[in-house]
Amino acid sequence: MTTIDIPDGSLFGLANLPYGVFSTEGTAPRIGVRVGDSVVDLAATLGDDVFAKPSLNAFLAQGRARWSEVRQQVSDLVTGELPEGAVHDVGAVTMHLPVEVADYVDFYASEHHATNLGRLFRPGAEPLMPNWKHLPVGYHGRAGTVVLSGTGIRRPSGQRKAPDEDKPSFGECRRLDIEAELGFVVGTGSRLGEPVSTADFPERVFGAVLVNDWSARDIQAWEYVPLGPFLGKSFATSISAWVVPLEALQAARMPTPPQDPAPLPYLAEGEPWGLDIEFSVAWNGQEVSRPPYRDMYWSPAQMLAHMTVNGASSRTGDLYASGTISGPGKEQRGAFIELTWGGKEPVTVNGEQRTFLLDGDEVAITATAPGADGGRISFGEVRGRVLPATGGTA
Repeated sequence: MTTIDIPDGSLFGLANLPYGVFSTEGTAPRIGVRVGDSVVDLAATLGDDVFAKPSLNAFLAQGRARWSEVRQQVSDLVTGELPEGAVHDVGAVTMHLPVEVADYVDFYASEHHATNLGRLFRPGAEPLMPNWKHLPVGYHGRAGTVVLSGTGIRRPSGQRKAPDEDKPSFGECRRLDIEAELGFVVGTGSRLGEPVSTADFPERVFGAVLVNDWSARDIQAWEYVPLGPFLGKSFATSISAWVVPLEALQAARMPTPPQDPAPLPYLAEGEPWGLDIEFSVAWNGQEVSRPPYRDMYWSPAQMLAHMTVNGASSRTGDLYASGTISGPGKEQRGAFIELTWGGKEPVTVNGEQRTFLLDGDEVAITATAPGADGGRISFGEVRGRVLPATGGTA
């Protein structure tokens, strides 16, 4: 038998217990829970075949009561003795994509981000479009391009047209950007034609992950009128390896900022699902931004309600993300297009003046939240390095 030593102040203590999919040398991927600097093999510990699968989906589909039951079992077990071979050092395992992503939707829920982009793209006009404070604006992405943290991101190619150019050209992206976001993983789906209410959010959503929605701003700027994001967004979206359960985020709950005008009834929340989560964005190892999730205008419960209000179904493994997280200060902007004001105000990164991403650049996004024990809990990280473009001609 073996025991786990949880260091004092660990961001992965009993208040957290996030789930992931891992493997060790010569073994198949399976489900584990991170505790301190260890990964607990749930198949070996709980003896349930649902945890021997290479994704969380089958477990998530069992529903909220089962999620709570397992969380309590794990909490009880890890404070005692565990079977030999059921505990692995986190540095000795290989992590895998935690869920089979069914559908992917990305929202635009930060008023600060939307206002900044409005001022950049439509100078002299109202920064927010007329619908923005009435509904959570979003678009449908490509589930097949959601990748695990650490996966290299190939610079995309496509059509782009700068304002000073007479016609579009084809070539590699010249304004590659990041977006620091929080993603939500649906555990139990809803049937076609049956909207999900804001009150049903904790019954439907299992937990949250960190998201970097990589963005090709020059491709996006040329293509997005009139139907919105397409190739400028669909080439890669990175997520963290650990899924933090909603139950671990109870201490982080708070009201959203005041919503004026009052949302329509289907978007009203009896119990608010704003979240007090602090993000950090590091560019080549240097922190350049600290976006605060607590400033997000629309909550994840409202996003889910809006996503299904037309009768659209949801499925186990659906991922929907908040959109870029930005606060009121320049040092709180969660995308480089904002941080550098469209490239006009470079930032200093390791002594160099920088605007958008170059080949070889690496971005790491981390986040922490208040935990039930009075400390803080971590989401781990979502990290990616830019690889050179391939194929095509300029």
